[in-house]
Amino acid sequence: MVRLVLVLGDQLSAGLSALLKTDKANDVVVMAEVMGEATYVPHHPKKIAFTLSAMRKFAERLRADGWQVAYTRLDDTENTGSITGELIRRAAEYDAAGVVYTEPGEWRLIEALAEMPLKTHCLPDTRFIASHQEFDDWAAGRKQLRMEYFYREVRRKTGLLMDGDQPEGGKWNYDHENRKPAPDEVHFEGPLRFAPDDDVLDLVEARFGDNFGTLRPFWFATDADQAQQQLTHWIEAGLPKFGDFQDAMLNENRFIYHSLISFYLNAGLLDPLDVCQQVEAAYRAGLAPLNAVEGFIRQIIGWREYMRGIYFREGPGYASRNALGHDRRLPDLYWGGETPMNCMAKAISQTRDEAYAHHIQRLMVTGNFALLAGIDPAEVHEWYLAVYADAYEWVEAPNVIGMSQFADDGIIASKPYISSGNYIHKMSDYCGSCAYRVQDKTGEKACPFNLLYWHFLDRHRDRFSGNPRMGNMYRVWERMNDTRRETVLSEAEGFLARMEDGEIV
Repeated sequence: MVRLVLVLGDQLSAGLSALLKTDKANDVVVMAEVMGEATYVPHHPKKIAFTLSAMRKFAERLRADGWQVAYTRLDDTENTGSITGELIRRAAEYDAAGVVYTEPGEWRLIEALAEMPLKTHCLPDTRFIASHQEFDDWAAGRKQLRMEYFYREVRRKTGLLMDGDQPEGGKWNYDHENRKPAPDEVHFEGPLRFAPDDDVLDLVEARFGDNFGTLRPFWFATDADQAQQQLTHWIEAGLPKFGDFQDAMLNENRFIYHSLISFYLNAGLLDPLDVCQQVEAAYRAGLAPLNAVEGFIRQIIGWREYMRGIYFREGPGYASRNALGHDRRLPDLYWGGETPMNCMAKAISQTRDEAYAHHIQRLMVTGNFALLAGIDPAEVHEWYLAVYADAYEWVEAPNVIGMSQFADDGIIASKPYISSGNYIHKMSDYCGSCAYRVQDKTGEKACPFNLLYWHFLDRHRDRFSGNPRMGNMYRVWERMNDTRRETVLSEAEGFLARMEDGEIV
């Protein structure tokens, strides 16, 4: 009997468990471009174009490898508009006995597939280093699920950067060496740029031209060979300085020394363990320093794996959590509306143009502002899911709901990741060309991050004043005289009121 083998748009891996456990001589691969997946949030046009282009290339690769592939294009007249609809249609067409698929990375699809009127067999996604059971075993009985300790276990499991049973260099973490401010010059040309599929771009332009985001020029890699070219290019030219400047931000350089492979990892075009082994090999060959290599590897086998573990452990309701009770609407500036805040304007215009911003831009600029301003975390979550080409809910939701917005009440972070304008000033050249003055704590030109920082601390005093990592902040606040505190809070309230009224802030 024929079985259908579902391959989703973020499962473009030859080693996908559903492909390894089925028979290319008899079974039929089903791949489908559907409006349901393209519209559950208003995805960035570059993300849609990347996904469709990569899917089409992967389907051709499977055909060349001997698979029969039933592929539905977005503009096919018989397209049902959903993954489940296409599986039901193809099951009737091929008289299929059932569907084999690898577990999706979003609860909405897991639930939809489980409810289909077809016989289904769900396989674990073995492209990750830690299984759900391994993560749950590590988490069992712990009062705090801190990434650092999980990361050490994955280091031991993989052997990456290990010297026997000890970490290479004698330390697990070299983060203190990876916080240099923005450099005067960057000696890396940025990511490789590849020719697009113009038919896909025309289709995306016609269907999704009103979505937030610039489609052209389109430069992403869209197959495994191109993705590997980008990785090799970055290891040779970008990795040596990546660690030093991974947190830095510049007005005139959007990529600095970042690898820009998260799109390819999360879509399945690169294998995470293989990527880390290539980066480790550069260190062993003396081509990159330990702080850069360890910092990068930690992002993949530490944060990336940890975020997935949290997402599946916490269950389908995780993305709707709102521990701080924040309920302000996401302001128009996140969708490209005018703002004199240069850091926000730069991070959001970069997001609009590239469908990309690096982790500090996401956490300490756009995420920090949303948290300080009390934006509804569900709206913040949907924005991040929509605008970044590497965003899939398994990795995006824990980063936003937990790490960025503290909406999970501290499952991921031991304190809210908030800062005044001083942090942005230290790590970037944004403040020098801003209409506000980062040095001003109050007054007409006061940096909004300065005002909102103290406003956040004041309104959440009952929750956070006893947090040992926040005691110094509250002591500074309490040492201010009453008049100064009243001025700060009044000006912060005025800023928030103008923002809610739709004024340019």
